[in-house]
Amino acid sequence: MLSKALYLLVWLLAAGTLQAADLQGVWKPELYRLKDGSELQVDGHIFFGQKEWTVLFFVLEDGQIRRGSAEGGTYTLQGEDLVFTHLYHLSSAQAVKSLPQSPLRMEIQKASQASREACTVRLQANRLTLHFPSGNSMHFSRLEAR
Repeated sequence: MLSKALYLLVWLLAAGTLQAADLQGVWKPELYRLKDGSELQVDGHIFFGQKEWTVLFFVLEDGQIRRGSAEGGTYTLQGEDLVFTHLYHLSSAQAVKSLPQSPLRMEIQKASQASREACTVRLQANRLTLHFPSGNSMHFSRLEAR
């Protein structure tokens, strides 16, 4: 028979393990923080399904759209390690703060050739933060329950 302390330890370890189901639903970006500490206004949505994801977001400056991206594919999650596989990518970007300009990009990739982006995810209640390999992070709030 397990002691109460051991049950509590097992429960705490299980509770701290992020599952794909915890991400499922619709999230709205609230803030895009660059690695230099500057912050950008963003708008859009990110959707997490059981294994798929899609994002549509815009970076605004002085109320004007300066950058936009629509991406999607599959993802894996192990603990706080989130890996996006980019099967679809559509973007166009003007330079904003430390982000450089980039030309229109439209791609569809096979899974075997798709780029992968390893991120760290933090989830607290209905707040989600994605930390990208670039050192930038995007902060979201949940719009729709899983």
